[in-house]
Formats: sequence, C-alpha cells, structure tokens
Amino acid sequence: MKLSIIIVNYNVRYFLEQALLSVQKATKNLTTETFVVDNNSVDDSVRMVAEKFPAVHLIANQDNPGFSKANNQAIRLAKGEYILLLNPDTLVEEDTFDKCVAFMDAHPKAGGLGVKMIDGSGNFLPESKRGLPTPMTAFYKTFGFAKCFPKSPIFNRYHLGFLDKDKTHEVEVLAGAFMLMRKSVLDKIGLLDETFFMYGEDIDLSYRIIKGGYKNYYFANTTIIHYKGESTKKGSLNYVKVFYNAMIIFAKKHFQGEKASLFVGILQFAIYFRAFLTILSNFFKKIYLPFLDALLIFGGMYWLKDFWATSYFDDAHYYKPSFLYFNVPLYISGWLGSVYFNGGYDESKSVRKLVKGLIFGSILLAAIYGFLPSEYRTSRMLLLLGAVWAIISTFLLRAVLHFLKYKNLKVGQQPTQNLIIIGEKTEAERALELLNKASIQQNFIGVVAPKPAPDKSYLSHLSNLKEVVQIYQVNEIIFCSKDISAQSIMHWMTQLGNKIGYKIVPKETMSIIGSNSKNTPGELYTVDIRYKISDAVQRRSKRLVDIIIAIILGLSYPLLFLFVNHKFSFLKNIFNVLLGQKTWVSYFKIKEKNNDLPKIRNGVLSPIAGLNNEKLDTATIQRLNFFYARDYDWVKDLELIWKGFKNLGDKI
Repeated sequence: MKLSIIIVNYNVRYFLEQALLSVQKATKNLTTETFVVDNNSVDDSVRMVAEKFPAVHLIANQDNPGFSKANNQAIRLAKGEYILLLNPDTLVEEDTFDKCVAFMDAHPKAGGLGVKMIDGSGNFLPESKRGLPTPMTAFYKTFGFAKCFPKSPIFNRYHLGFLDKDKTHEVEVLAGAFMLMRKSVLDKIGLLDETFFMYGEDIDLSYRIIKGGYKNYYFANTTIIHYKGESTKKGSLNYVKVFYNAMIIFAKKHFQGEKASLFVGILQFAIYFRAFLTILSNFFKKIYLPFLDALLIFGGMYWLKDFWATSYFDDAHYYKPSFLYFNVPLYISGWLGSVYFNGGYDESKSVRKLVKGLIFGSILLAAIYGFLPSEYRTSRMLLLLGAVWAIISTFLLRAVLHFLKYKNLKVGQQPTQNLIIIGEKTEAERALELLNKASIQQNFIGVVAPKPAPDKSYLSHLSNLKEVVQIYQVNEIIFCSKDISAQSIMHWMTQLGNKIGYKIVPKETMSIIGSNSKNTPGELYTVDIRYKISDAVQRRSKRLVDIIIAIILGLSYPLLFLFVNHKFSFLKNIFNVLLGQKTWVSYFKIKEKNNDLPKIRNGVLSPIAGLNNEKLDTATIQRLNFFYARDYDWVKDLELIWKGFKNLGDKI
C-alpha cells in the first residue's frame, strides 16, 4: 500500500462529498486506502459516506474527540507507506498525489510535505508555508507587523512571505489541511499529540519531524483548493481562545526557561488583545448602521422641534428639554427596534423591511403615546413628522452607502450576477435546475464548452474563457467537475482573479459549492429543505413573542396560577423564558434525537400541545416537529400556548 488518506469530518457533508470525489480521481495511479473519521456530525455525513463511497473506511465517533485523536484513530489502522492528513473542505488536482509521492520517493530525508493552497476565490493561502512560531515570530504576527511587512524575513517568518510561493522550499511547519508524511517517520516520532483538541497539532508534529532528523517541504508543483472557514469559524471569540491556547501548549512543551515564559506571556496577552479586537469588530459591524440611523433621526428631530415650535406655536422654546432626553430616545428606540425585528438590519438590508419596520414602529409609538404622562405627551404632529423624517433619512443613508459600494442607486437590491456555466450540456442543465430549485436568482448568460465544439448554442469554448468574461461582464462562474478537471478549474481561478465568484458542481450531487473569501464560510446552493425557523427574522419574532407572553403571564400570575398545573414551575418557566434559557414552544423531546432540525431553545410546550401524546407514535411526533420547523410562524406559537395553557408549568 503506497498511500493512506485520512479525512476528519465534522458537519461539512457537501464539502466532504466533493473532497472524496476529487480523491477518487487522484488515486487512479496509486495503491491507496481512504479513511473518513466522523466526529459525531449531525448533517447526515455518515450516511452519505456509507451510501456513496462504500470503499471508504468509515469510523463514526459517537462524540467529538478532537482533530488529533480522530486522526490517530485512522493512522493506527493505516497500512500505507505514506500518510496524508486531508481536510474535508478541500479539492485536489487529479495528479496531486502522484506528484507528491514521487517527490517524497526522490527525497528520502523528507519527513513531511505540504502543497500550494488557494481559497475559493483563487487567492494563495499564506499558511501553505510557515515558519516555527518562536516568541518574536508570534509577537510580530499578533501585533500586525507581519501584515505590514509581508515580504520581510524578520517580521513575516510565520508565513515565510519572503519565499517564492511558486517554488519548492524547505520549510519548518506544514499546514494540517494537507499534511503528507512517511509512516516510518510517524512510527519513530509518535502520532499527533492528543493534548491539542484543534489547532497547533500540525505545528507540533512538524517540529517533531525536524527534531527527528527529517525535513519538511513546501511543494509548489501542485495546487489544492482549501475552502477556508468551513471546518471552523475564524471570526469568533472561540477561535481566538482555542488557537492561542494551542500555541501556549506548544510553547510549554517545546521551550524551556525564560524563552518559554516570554512566549507564554506574549500568547496570553495576545488572547485578550485579539479577543478585544474581535469583539470590537463584531460590535462595530452590527451597530454602525443603527448608530448612523439614530444620529440622523436625532438631528432631524432636533430641527423639527424648533421648526414646529416656531411655525405653529410662535415660540422657539415651546418644548421642554425633556423632549430631547426622553421623547426622542423613546421614538428612536421604537422605530429602530421595529426595523430590527422586521429584518431591516439583516445582511440584505431590504428597503421594504426598513419602511415596514418604521411604519410598525410608528403605530406602536402612537399606541404608547396615549399612555404617557401628560408632561411627556408633547405633540402628535412631531411624532408624525418624525416618522416621515425617519423613513426619508434612513433611506437616503442606505442610498449613499449603496452608491459608494456598487456605484448605482438600486438601493436594497444586490447587483444581478451575470452567470456562466462551464461544462457539457447535460451537466450545465443539471446545474441550472439546482439553482432554480434552491431559488437562486442569477442572470444566466450561457454555457461555455470545456473543449472546442461545433454546436453554436455554446457561448464559446474554455480556451476563450477570459474573453467571454470580459465581453459579458461575468460575475460568477460555475464549473461542472464531471466535465472539467480540478487542475483546469484551479488554473482559471488563479488566472481570472478574485473579482469573480467561483462555484463547482460535483458530479451526481445535489449541491453547488463555492467560497468567495478565505475568512468566511463557503457558500452552498443545495435543494435541501428550507426551515422557516432558521430565518433570522422568524427567530427574532419568536423571541419577541416569548418575551411579550412572559411579561403578560408574569403580570397576570396572581389571577392565572389557579388555572395551571405545577404553580411554582409555571412561575419558574416565566423567568426562564424572560432570561432566554427557554422558549414557550419547542420540539417534543423523543429518544430519537431531532439532530436534523435547526437548533432552538428547550421549550415549555411542544407542537403536540393539547394532544394526547401517549397515543402518538414516534414517527408522528417526528413529523409534527418537522412541520413546526419547516412552516414556523409566530402565530403558531400563540395557538399552541392557548391550547396548552394548563401545561405552562410542565417540562417537555
């Protein structure tokens, strides 16, 4: 056996499927075996592998033991002369394994090998080649010196930016996404250190290969796609914590004395520093638009106050100071809160949702207005004028922001993507069908043939792709991998650059896969069921209904507690819902887990509220849970709460 390929998977089913298809193509000239170790995924990965890839050795863990332990499980069973650790969110070229194995055979002192990696936009991933994270290397990376001086041999030793990415080099650290090693070397230096749950294990293993008397190489003569961000979410606080704690484990293990103390100190500071930057960045991304809206509305209300006081009451000082510090903040909170719950601040930034939210907010404020003390009931006209100003000002703000980004005034509309598909007619039609079923709106231009063809229904053939992109101003390309080699796909991705979105349709799959950024999750166009309860607006509506019902029930508790079972639990449930620990309605818990349904909080009631669950079989309960998630509407929660009112003190 020449090569054992090991893939550890966790909830990236469609990317895993594509990776395995590419592995099949790349192993035709070698004697190989492939292992998939699944760390308790809930996305049907195990069944997919078992049904579609019966030759793969499948290890299905019942928990998530971490990356190192999972790899070691397969390494202990592997029989290959070489061991390859491969990420599930990768795509390899047809001759990648042939070239890598040939290089290792020709370099007996090579203990490990990594390859050139690009992301889903064709950008080179600098972590393809890395240096050992010494204290100063870690310092320069943590505090941004490496980014400021990317080609410096002093400041950017972490990513070895001074080495030519198109040439093969001896390096210190290999990337865990593609890590080819001799089995005999692993037998000598040991397997992955299971102290590392995720991150750091590749650095540790690379360092031990060098300490064992072998060399690590960055091999530039083949390329793989690594959809960075699929197996992990790099913009999260958890990533910062886990990554830098892994570096601390490495420092304590391999450095001694003052060097270790300095390294650990830098890394501990880096955890807090990076965490602070992450929190600040995430907060700014969420708050900048509401903040600008609030400023505009406040400024307009300040002017409207003086305008109305002067023109109607002939007294510039007619309104009390309380108008600015009480009424205006109340109005702004009502308007913007309603916009938020209507989805006006979601990524799509829909103008329709914005206006709808402001109108609902105005109606809510008008209702509240009548309950305010007389000294705070300033003027209905100001409230009306303020609502009009809120609509105009927030719309104009979005128009300006949209123009700055897209250079047009089609506010709230994502620019239409001019799409071409590269492949034979059959696969191209299947790709279009998948797009339609997934409700993806694109301006389809036509099909490019993978090779010269006399059929004039094609736009052109692949050799003229650059001209086709320019003539038709193409924004997105879908490659049919059944008809085009992975090598050709990666060639064109790097040639055309990252201003185009790239997607791949693996053969015989129901998904279209791609990623336009190394820092974001890849995009999936699938024909899977769409659950309404996963929608951000619906989730906010559910939470709002939970809070309103909890407040009403809490205020009415002295009158209602006689009509419900378990009086104390009823009161406890009210507080748990208010604190966000529970929701009033959730799935009915059954022995067979609802792992395939979107996750929501544990509930007080379930979709079978008011029914005799003793007469319902498991299949019926599963269907009711499924329909609740798929067709969710907040009105449904109100109906179930009404039907199951007596059981609001129960637990499901």
